[in-house]
Order: sequence, then C-alpha cells, then structure tokens
Amino acid sequence: MTQPAVSIRDIHKRFGDFEALKGVSFDIQRGEFFGLLGPNGAGKSTLISIIAGLCRATSGNIAVLGHDVVTDYRAARRSLGVVPQELVYDPFFPVEDLLRLQAGYYGCGRDYWPWIDELLEALELDDKRDASMRQLSGGMKRRVLIAQALVHKPDVVILDEPTAGVDVELRRTLWRFTRRLYEEGHTIVLTTHYLEEAEELCDRIAILNHGELRVLEEKRALLDRHPFRFLKLRLEGRGRLPDDVRALAENINGKEIELRLEQGRHNISDVIESIRAAGFRVQDVRTREPSLEDIFVELTADEEAPA
Repeated sequence: MTQPAVSIRDIHKRFGDFEALKGVSFDIQRGEFFGLLGPNGAGKSTLISIIAGLCRATSGNIAVLGHDVVTDYRAARRSLGVVPQELVYDPFFPVEDLLRLQAGYYGCGRDYWPWIDELLEALELDDKRDASMRQLSGGMKRRVLIAQALVHKPDVVILDEPTAGVDVELRRTLWRFTRRLYEEGHTIVLTTHYLEEAEELCDRIAILNHGELRVLEEKRALLDRHPFRFLKLRLEGRGRLPDDVRALAENINGKEIELRLEQGRHNISDVIESIRAAGFRVQDVRTREPSLEDIFVELTADEEAPA
C-alpha cells in the first residue's frame, strides 16, 4: 500500500485546561487535493502547526511522507511547504534575495535559482524581484509567501487560508498555479472559509469541529449524502403562505422565499400549486442542488464554535 503523504494518528493537543484537538486521526494520500475545513476554533490551525513543527502535540504522532515530525523533523520539514494565514516577512530584503535565502535554509543552492525564476514568473512577481517586502502591497506580499513555501520544491503543500482578504486577480493566479502543482503530482492541503473554492478544487474533504473529526469523505459522496434540492421563488400578492410551505422555508425575504425540498417526498409542482391556491402569483422560479456550504452548515450549525 502506498505510504500516505500525511499520516495523523490520535492527535490530542491541550493548552492548559482547553483541549484544542481531541484524538484526531486520518490520512492524506499522495497526489490528492485535500480540503481541511471547519468553523473558527475547530482546531485546523493547531493541527497545521503540529504538522509544520511549530508546536508539539500533547499525545499522538504525525508523519509527512513517512518522516515523524518530531523524531525525524529535518526530513519532514524538507518534504513540506506551508503558506500561513498571517503575513510574516522580513521587510528589508529584496524579493529575489529573500527567496534565495529561504532556499538556502533547506540546503538548496544555485541549482534552484532557475526554479526561483519560474516561481517569480508564475506568481506574476517577476517585475518585483528587486523590490523590498515593505514596498509591496498586501496581495504581492501574499504571493511572496507562497513562493517562499514552494522554493524547495516540497512534495506536500499546505495552504492555510491563502485567499483570505485578497483580490480576484490574486485568487485566480493562485488557483491557476496550484492546479499546475497538483497536476504535476504534488499533494495539496487547503483550508479555507470560501467553501466554493473547496468544492471546486478538492478531491476529498475533512471537516473538524470543536477539535474532533466530524466527517471525512470524497467530495462527491459528501455532496450526495443529503437528497434534497432548493427551490427559490419570487412571489406577488398578499396573504399568508400555507403552513406546509412555511415549514419548508430556509429563508423568507419579503416576497422572495427559498424552500428546501426533500427528493421523493416534496413535489415542486405541488408546492407551487399550494402557493397559488393561497392567492400568490409566482413571478420567478429557480432551483439549485445542495452546495458544500449547505452541507457544511448542516454538519456544524448545531455546535458552532466561537469565533
């Protein structure tokens, strides 16, 4: 059996009396685009910090490509690249020098300089190579952080909220380059609150909540686990919606309503006929299948973690 890219076994992490992770276990397979999702406070960043060696688990163990992150930390770090949430950088070095210095930390010499040039071009930083970090915009700083994480050509890349607060142009540049890395065989681990990104990109998804693994499934299986669809209507008229229709409502905003219909149980034509019988005229009808966001909310809303 192929060795996992990341193997996580019974990880517990306590900060005083607070238990941030409560026995989390799962594998991330080589070459997959993996989504690590969860509400604020779920334990995602703590888990990433343990994988990256920024903090130690209270108990349990993690290996990156078979290298234990504690006992074989040099090989584990060499196999891993992490793009952090925070903009942490040296403000004085020019971008190109900063990347060459970063490569040197991993023992990567001049033979990696062509790869640095390729990163600068792919991330649209080529005209910024001689600029210091303090001269760059927030979006450009984010691109440099991505280049820093990739400068030693790691097999496993962790993107921790990489598009938080960035513009559309950077988001498109990042995902275009990330897809390229994925197609070349790199393992990509993504955490994001933009669930449409995870739905678009990821093969398999884990959802953490309150330090526990709530679900781990293939994306398609996760999307198919709830057999319902949404019906959005714009109405005209006065009166009260029938109680059986109101019981299906996910959202009512003036004359616009969104209903959740269980497949095989609720018929669209019967629902519309009931609304018409109550004196309303249907001006517009739209349907949509459940999104990852709908399922995420359903899985976590009953125990939402604090922000």
